Amino acid sequence: MIINRYPLGVESAQKKTATILVYASNAAVREVISSGLGSNLGNGLPDHKVREFATGNALRLFVDDGGKFDLLIVDAEAAPEGGLGLARQLKDEVYNCPPVLAIIARPSDSWLGKWSRAEELILHPIDPFTLGEKCGKLLAKRFGISSTRDISHV
Repeated sequence: MIINRYPLGVESAQKKTATILVYASNAAVREVISSGLGSNLGNGLPDHKVREFATGNALRLFVDDGGKFDLLIVDAEAAPEGGLGLARQLKDEVYNCPPVLAIIARPSDSWLGKWSRAEELILHPIDPFTLGEKCGKLLAKRFGISSTRDISHV
């Protein structure tokens, strides 16, 4: 008799690779985000790959061409097109749009994050531990996994 050791959804998540889209016009911000995500976001979560976008048009083209993703990270300070407006557009136009994490410059911008329909917000400067924890929680929820980031190995 084979006993399933994993909660519902974990096995399928382990076989899948999560795709995380990163939108920021500043290459340094994209690098901080990508390195902050590390190689593992938590127990039971699938491996992930990161696709970076410097322009809103490139990101929209990817999505319009049927590009699939599991999490979108946007920089509210991106220029000329801010990440919050882009997040709101995708939430409006993409059926079952995956979760969005927005990076804002000031705590007083949190109302804009809510307007954008981002599920999570973090502040600049980016703390990699906070980024990893929030992304891990969003992906765990998306894949129906109850466990999240295990930082006991740190």
